[in-house]
Amino acid sequence: MNIAEVQVNLNQTEIRSYIDQKLEDQLKDAFFTWDIEQMSKRTCMSKSFLENEFLHDPRMKLLERRKERGKRFWFYEESKEVMKQIMDEW
Repeated sequence: MNIAEVQVNLNQTEIRSYIDQKLEDQLKDAFFTWDIEQMSKRTCMSKSFLENEFLHDPRMKLLERRKERGKRFWFYEESKEVMKQIMDEW
């Protein structure tokens, strides 16, 4: 005896977009600053590539914070926007 038949159609692109947006919202809440380790993980780029292509750019240098000979940090939101600008210039 077949009581009901359910068929679900999912739009994979919309689901991926929704998940990406939710992750981005969570990252905004979680990150105030990030270091090169987190930057490398979040962007899927090597540290050397980040150094060569992004971190030597004067716009990123303005966002860099560190004490003398200390660990370097960048403001998350601002540096992410600068990275987008740099990538748009390629």
